[in-house]
Amino acid sequence: MCSPSNGFMKDLYILSVDVGTTSIRGHVYDKEANIKGSSSEKISLLYPNPGWVELDPEELWLQFVAVVKAAVQAAGLQMKQITALGISTQRATFTTWSRIRPIAWRSPARVQAISLPTVDGSSQGGGAQLAERCLVTEGLVCPGCPWLTVHQRSLSSDRHLRACLKTGKPFHNFISWQDRRASELVTSWNNSFTMKALHGSSKVLHFITRRKRFLAASVITFSTQHVQEAVEEGNCCFGTVDTWLLYRLTKGAVHATDYSNASATGIFDSYQMCWSGMLCSLISLPLSVFPTVENTSHKFGSTDTSIFGVSIPIMSLVADQQAAMFGECCFDRGDVKITMGTGTFININTGNKPHASVSGLYPVVGWKIGQEVVYLAEGNAADTGTAIKWAQELDLFSDAAETEAMANSVPDADGVCFVPSFSGLQAPLNDPHACASFMGLKPSTTKSHLVRAILESIAFRNKQLYEIMSEETHIPVTNIRADGGVCNNNFVMQLTANLFNRKINRPRHFDMSSLGAAFIAGLGIGFWSSKEELTCLGCTEKVFYPQNLRENYKPVIDRWEKALMRSMHWYSKP
Repeated sequence: MCSPSNGFMKDLYILSVDVGTTSIRGHVYDKEANIKGSSSEKISLLYPNPGWVELDPEELWLQFVAVVKAAVQAAGLQMKQITALGISTQRATFTTWSRIRPIAWRSPARVQAISLPTVDGSSQGGGAQLAERCLVTEGLVCPGCPWLTVHQRSLSSDRHLRACLKTGKPFHNFISWQDRRASELVTSWNNSFTMKALHGSSKVLHFITRRKRFLAASVITFSTQHVQEAVEEGNCCFGTVDTWLLYRLTKGAVHATDYSNASATGIFDSYQMCWSGMLCSLISLPLSVFPTVENTSHKFGSTDTSIFGVSIPIMSLVADQQAAMFGECCFDRGDVKITMGTGTFININTGNKPHASVSGLYPVVGWKIGQEVVYLAEGNAADTGTAIKWAQELDLFSDAAETEAMANSVPDADGVCFVPSFSGLQAPLNDPHACASFMGLKPSTTKSHLVRAILESIAFRNKQLYEIMSEETHIPVTNIRADGGVCNNNFVMQLTANLFNRKINRPRHFDMSSLGAAFIAGLGIGFWSSKEELTCLGCTEKVFYPQNLRENYKPVIDRWEKALMRSMHWYSKP
């Protein structure tokens, strides 16, 4: 039964922000999950070297704050009407920063004036002219201060000065989940004696116990999708995007993440529900740098009043794909969600047990709310929206909305095949050295043929992921729901439904990651009472039914799979 709206909540709202790969989007939701106001900003990706993908942490922080303020303003509300904040973020994108620590001066009498800038750069207290760095001198000890500055007139000019690193500032840019700089290092790890010993012992354990968990361990490999960097400074904080934003929102008071984000880093043990000491030891990462892992629905803290003028409870941190799963109300075992954004992510709810895969699917924590832990099995294709954006930059079309009509304007792709592997191929082929390619070009090939080949390749990769997921999990699929920007393309959606031979629901809410984070935050404060109430709020915009054309595409798929094989191992060293 759907419960009626709570009267005391009618003037209160939930604010949710989704920090994706290419944009930050903020939405204000009312009790009926209607969007009252929105704002977005484009994320600037940095490419300092071939294969490197970075984000500026300070720029991301400023954009986050701007999106929050603009969304509330667009809703015509005041900040005090925001009852909770939920945050959904891209996963496995990380940075490290110095830990802010309490200040202890051995000789405070030597200082005429001290000013303590906060994490966002504003100053508190003191009347001295600010220096640009923290000064440490003989007789003055600063074991850990947030950009502490000292009036220099009180210091002897001949004393040695040095910069203090305990500032709360990042040591480097965010390293994106798309980054490939560690490819050679990962290969060396995978070929190491230690990993071979791990594989061998795991096969023996599987033979004895017949537990799939050990069979999965026998094919463990390090992946460049989860780039890791060992930072051994004693004052170092490691964190993904959610952790960094939480740290900034609370002015350094909270260094935490949730289970969904932690499980997507590749260094979290989803079986033991803790950071993996074994993996950290293998790659020389000290456990001390990692954030505390909390429930997905949890009061992580409150925003500092200096940021938004009021203190807003931060009630959910959740990884974007898991958030989309929750936003789609995929609460039951066998529910499937397909997100087609920058990449494609297909998730199936596996219930209270993680799935052990040998083909490249990976088990992640969907969410942990109270004592309930829900696991997902996930596969991904990295270059979905990326391929469409690339084609647009080549002037194959001026607006992505044109692609559906272009694809339908021709009966087929005229034998042209496109392999969408700018970032290699993920499950089930798992080849980081594959290249993106067009094959089968002819003088008769037109822009429409090229566009159709690109859209077909997206649906073909969807089919691959769906089939390996079905074969491996042996879980009967109950419902399939799709979201993400590319799901607005009816050609891709219909072809995917045909190839799956299953109906697929497309919701009216286009930003399901944001909605999922809002739902989780709202449940945490009683804004919504139950998951049953959330299910009642869902609304399907369109249902795509299979049209029994699967066999017609078999020759096309066979040709595309040949192109796929020829694109593999392209960048391998001879």
